Amino acid sequence: MTKSFRVGQIVPSSNTTMETEIPAMLLARQLIRPERFTFHSSRMRMKHVRKEELAAMDAESGRCALELSDARVDVLGYACLVAIMATGLGYHRESERNLRQLTASNQSDAPVITSAGALVEGLKVLGAKRIAVVAPYMKPLTELVVDYIRHEGFEVVTWKALEISDNLEVGRHDPARLPGIVSEMDLTDVDVIVLSACVQMPSLPAVATVEAMTGKPVITAAIATTYAMLKTMDLEPIVPGAGALLSGAY
Repeated sequence: MTKSFRVGQIVPSSNTTMETEIPAMLLARQLIRPERFTFHSSRMRMKHVRKEELAAMDAESGRCALELSDARVDVLGYACLVAIMATGLGYHRESERNLRQLTASNQSDAPVITSAGALVEGLKVLGAKRIAVVAPYMKPLTELVVDYIRHEGFEVVTWKALEISDNLEVGRHDPARLPGIVSEMDLTDVDVIVLSACVQMPSLPAVATVEAMTGKPVITAAIATTYAMLKTMDLEPIVPGAGALLSGAY
């Protein structure tokens, strides 16, 4: 009997990408593995990627986790990387712990993953030491993200802030532009490229191109979140066409 898994997603209200890229990867996996997935979301209000709006949004994450635990999902993914990283160094651990306690109080044992924590763990799995980061945020928020990643033990050699504050516009950013953006960065000493430090900025269609162009592993927040979800559900973390982390080598 084919086993089916319910994937819960805690999503910013203006996010239009998490519910496309993560399902796209898990549905692609269905072509090569027997497991099946359904997708279930709860939304928290946020329109502009600003620190105060991110903090207000994060305060709604508990409600979303409880709602999804009513559906008895098998895993919960918190989409907004910058909301976690802008709150404070190491905050993904506290957020995951608090949300897990809430779901447990509702008699649900589903683990909780944040895209922020997933990116950190994905970089560790890849053995990354010196990385390049592309992010859609304004420079001050991007600097918080870079500091957060550095605090987790990685050297951010080079980074690029695309300075898009409207979250809907982040979702409309053409992933075909990403290879050109990467080509303008000095990748001499870089061993891993974070092509999108944001689950909202579309990047999946550009991953294979950038890996081929640079000869370096490419990871995104969405890829890292998918990897973490599969590992948490005790499933083989492999997805065709989704970069090195999901190639089956890790």
